[in-house]
Amino acid sequence: MPQNFPLVLNVIGKGAEPRLLEGLGESAAEILSPGHAFDLPITQADAPLLLAEAVARTEGLKLDVNLVPVAQRRKKLLIADMDSTIINVECLDELADMAGLKPQIAAITERAMRGELEFEAALKQRVGMLKGLALSALEKTYAERVRLNPGARSLLATMRANGAHTMLVSGGFTYFTRRVPEAAGFHAERGNMLLDDGAGLTGENDMPILGRAAKLEALEQAVTAQGLDFAETLAVGDGANDLAMIQRAGLGVAYHAKPLVAAAAGAAVNHNDLTALLYLQGYRDAEIVGG
Repeated sequence: MPQNFPLVLNVIGKGAEPRLLEGLGESAAEILSPGHAFDLPITQADAPLLLAEAVARTEGLKLDVNLVPVAQRRKKLLIADMDSTIINVECLDELADMAGLKPQIAAITERAMRGELEFEAALKQRVGMLKGLALSALEKTYAERVRLNPGARSLLATMRANGAHTMLVSGGFTYFTRRVPEAAGFHAERGNMLLDDGAGLTGENDMPILGRAAKLEALEQAVTAQGLDFAETLAVGDGANDLAMIQRAGLGVAYHAKPLVAAAAGAAVNHNDLTALLYLQGYRDAEIVGG
């Protein structure tokens, strides 16, 4: 990438070809994945107008178009939400399904993720509704419902191969946050703990609740522990409780996120899988592990 261009327009998705943005840049596009991802170097002064023009030109094409700084582009810390980000479901909603309460609980989850309800109170309410649910429902939920989202393993393997530290930080539950990181390849994890009486859930969770503030704290602690600058970090999530860490990270990504999160994040991935986080960092196909 030419050093005199501090920013790139990063375009990802099927049919992503430099010709779509012909005439916008002052330097040739860099191909990251033929027909799927490229960078267009631009100047700082041109950035707002060129981003708006690029978004307008690609409207309706299911492409993710983002403005990304070139400096410290490849991140040394990944901190990720779990539910609907690294995995395909909201675990609490799937537990609710086992209890015959999914419509009621999923409606609360949706409002909390949109930022319409305070996360901690909404979590307590939903956990309380699961009182008496057999512990076997947790294993059944994990075995039958939980799947890694496409690109998760490649994202983790590639970043780890390039020296990054990786952490899963979830408002979900340790039963799942201790299993998903092993499957995906995270170094560390944090989550909330459901309490039980040996047979079923008590309707309570351990305190304090890991919510928006705790996710930000996890990012801050990891930065200190790893001896990094915040510019060297990537945070990704989809809900309102992810906003603080997304906004603090060097690259904050809203992944198939609620509108509130997508509007506030530095970058958004709405049409692609988790390998998009690698292309946002400038990785090429040949560098993606398992790609």
